[in-house]
Amino acid sequence: MKVLVVGNGGREHAIAWKLLQSPRVEQVFCIPGNGGTASLPSCRNIYLQVNDFEGIARVAAVQGVGLVVVGPEAPLAAGIADYLDYRNIPVFGPTQAGANIESSKSWAKALMQKAGIPTAHAVEFTELASAIEYLNHQPMPIVVKADGLAAGKGVVVSQNLAEATTALESLFQSGFHKVLVEQYIPGQELSVLALTDGEAVRLLLPACDHKRIGEDDTGENTGGMGVYAPAPWVTDDLMNRIERDVFRPALASLQSMGITYRGVLYAGLMITGAGDPMVLEFNCRFGDPETQAILPLLETPLIDLLLACAEGRLAAQGPIAWQPGACVCVVAAAQGYPGPHRRGDVITGVAEAESLGVQVFQAGTTLQQQQLVTEGGRVLSVSAVGDDLTMAIERAYAALEKIHFDGIYYRKDIGKRAIVPNH
Repeated sequence: MKVLVVGNGGREHAIAWKLLQSPRVEQVFCIPGNGGTASLPSCRNIYLQVNDFEGIARVAAVQGVGLVVVGPEAPLAAGIADYLDYRNIPVFGPTQAGANIESSKSWAKALMQKAGIPTAHAVEFTELASAIEYLNHQPMPIVVKADGLAAGKGVVVSQNLAEATTALESLFQSGFHKVLVEQYIPGQELSVLALTDGEAVRLLLPACDHKRIGEDDTGENTGGMGVYAPAPWVTDDLMNRIERDVFRPALASLQSMGITYRGVLYAGLMITGAGDPMVLEFNCRFGDPETQAILPLLETPLIDLLLACAEGRLAAQGPIAWQPGACVCVVAAAQGYPGPHRRGDVITGVAEAESLGVQVFQAGTTLQQQQLVTEGGRVLSVSAVGDDLTMAIERAYAALEKIHFDGIYYRKDIGKRAIVPNH
């Protein structure tokens, strides 16, 4: 069958790469794709925008596509799944109503409170002055969140009143009409992604993302600078609790609103010092870069899982099979990211890196006259599998030493703080 993947990041490169490992998948189209998807065998980029729903539907119909897989959150929040479903084009990804779980932090918070899902106390504000007045009476640190989509950068953990005030001012000035001020929860962050057809749910491997730009988790928040999976400190008991206390109540609450949620439901969690999971946020799609660390370990054909979700038969699908070991993904970014950054720098050494047995998933890249150059802030994701986390880390960094572009930057500590939280 033919599959169409919507998006142009490292996540979409990883999805296309994994889909093509199944003999059931004869061809993948990527809209718009990137330099990495352009070089995948049996993969073709089509240069449309992700919000060109009519164009995407036309390509799917003309090419005889059996499934559309939507990577980024923006087209989901804009209703691409509804548009394609209305035209009888099978799609993996939630409806616009379901995507509210990511596109509106206040909507998601109300859902969690109604469903009894453990989460931090938060207050929403539509005016800067009242938000600042509230801050003056709150303990620090505190968390400030944009209510809309912010490409993974709309959350600021503020250590003091000055930082929190600056964060509020910045978000309102950026055009957000609503912000949340949320209680800070200390603990260990964890990403758990689940596949669902709206009824059944299958959890993927637990992953740990590194959001901050600087080593030792310092500096600005980014879309993610690296990740490892599975998190060795996460027990089966904890995963069972997360399914019972987070995912099943969330799906039941969505069902009560008449929403059949088919796609990925991603829970950003904080595991407290007592070992309890608290939900920081939900996302409506595969994580980036979590996907680049989870899919290399997946043994069950990805197409089988995605089709089972899209067709409402996930319960009949057997348990997900995983390769033993661990995977570490390190993001190489352009100079200046997450702020204004360089573009157009020539990238070398990708083939040499991959000759070491790693996967280099491309994100902010493009081909210019058959030469790979930088295009976005997060340029490449280098994913390495090992028998254990230590081996995976060593392989990822050995491969990164082969890659060069002017201004290349990556954290040197991804995965190195994988310690068991205090209980």
